[in-house]
Amino acid sequence: MKSIIKNLAVAGFTLGALNAWGVQFDRSVPQDIQKQMSDDLQFIGQMSGNGQTKLHQEIFGTVDGSVYDKFFNSRINSVGMNGCGNPNAVACVIPMAGSHKMWLTSNFIRFSHPQVARMMVVYHESRHSEVDHGNWPHDNCPDPYLDENGKDIASIWTGAKVAGNPACDSTPMGSYGSSTIMLKNIAKFCTNCSDKVKMDANIYSDDQLNRIDVPSVKQSMKDDFDGK
Repeated sequence: MKSIIKNLAVAGFTLGALNAWGVQFDRSVPQDIQKQMSDDLQFIGQMSGNGQTKLHQEIFGTVDGSVYDKFFNSRINSVGMNGCGNPNAVACVIPMAGSHKMWLTSNFIRFSHPQVARMMVVYHESRHSEVDHGNWPHDNCPDPYLDENGKDIASIWTGAKVAGNPACDSTPMGSYGSSTIMLKNIAKFCTNCSDKVKMDANIYSDDQLNRIDVPSVKQSMKDDFDGK
């Protein structure tokens, strides 16, 4: 047993650093980020709601903290630090390194965003853990890729332009689609969220909807949010 513990320590794990969700943090993850993520997961886990859209029901179930806990717990069991092979990346799942491990980049740490936005990233990556769906790979965004005002669509997190990069989805079921659906439902149905949380959820879900690059799919998501 001692040799196993020693090998784990050498591999970079913070032994005993399991939070309430059973997530193991590597030693490379700063202590304040470990606490922040644990607090964020607790925040999500305490949510309650009074409804959900059809797409949310299909992907997650009801708007409820226990449902979100189960979704996350069944997909991610450890968190580490990695560059993710892209200077603009915020987080990633690297299937070759294990589909149930989430990697954070320095961009996750150095940019300040609201709590519900940080959870948007976490649940986005949780979706990438699903091996039975090929880890829900992204497709390349159109190039150029402009919004309705003719401006370049860029990451709300880093400000980097996404045109021509694998930063879009063509389905509502992938990582961008599912995290957008989650946030929009929190904004619409959460009964114990503050007005600030609902506002942030709306702002970030509206932004993430731009990552859906098929107009008909984007419209179907809007219709879902409107209860059509």
